[in-house]
This record gives sequence, structure tokens and C-alpha cells, in this order.
Amino acid sequence: MKILVVDDMISMRHVMIHMLRDLGYNDIDEASDDVQALDKLNKGQYNLLITDYYMPKIDGKQLLERIRHKESLSDLAVLMVSCEDDKKKIKSLITAKISGFIIKPFTSNTLKKQIKWIESCHCSHTKIIARKAAKDATKVAQINE
Repeated sequence: MKILVVDDMISMRHVMIHMLRDLGYNDIDEASDDVQALDKLNKGQYNLLITDYYMPKIDGKQLLERIRHKESLSDLAVLMVSCEDDKKKIKSLITAKISGFIIKPFTSNTLKKQIKWIESCHCSHTKIIARKAAKDATKVAQINE
């Protein structure tokens, strides 16, 4: 599985990359912003994008929307990572067809479960991801109310 990690903070990218390597994922690339991420996505074949929600140029939701509107990238699995727990913002990610969402702080085990779930759903049928992510994110939003 080829993974692209996007975060404007280099320390957070490296923490994520370290977690991924500890989980056995070694085909990892990184980007510091949306422009670099989109450039890499357009040039390479990635199976999963892991992106932070808050970034300086455009946020993770806007990046997700650009990906979903580009035919060659529209089925890419996208895992959003954020300290955001606002119900309205999480619902807007659901509408934008996020594949998974993790609230910071999180453990390697949480990351592993999300990736395994995304892998199993994505291999079956990409559309299932959006439906299950919507259901799971709604549960997260209800828990955080």
C-alpha cells in the first residue's frame, strides 16, 4: 500500500510516518501542503492519503473536495486526522466523502484499525467507504456532543 502523508508541521508528519512504519507500511511519501500533495497525487499512484484537517493554505476538507472532483483521484481513500471534534465540521467531511477520521491524540492501534477498515472496504467497493464513514463519523459526533 502506497501512502501519502500531508501535514504542514514536519514533526507531525514524522510522527505519522514513524507510526506507519511501526505498523509495517513502508511505501510512504510526504507533502507539506495541498499544492505539493496534489502534485504528488497527480504524478503517482497512491492507495491512501492521510491528511491533517487544519493547514495554512487550504484545509483538509478543501483538499478532499479537490480530490473528489478530479476523476483520476475521486476513488482515493482519504483518512483525515484532526483535533477537531465539532459535529458540524465532521458532518461536512461526511458530505465530502471522507473515508475515515481520527481525532487527535490517537494511538498506533487506532491508526491501525482505521487503515485496516479502509483497506477492507476499499478493496470491496469504494462507495461502501463513504457510507460506513458517514455512519461512523455520525457516531463520533454524537459521542462528542
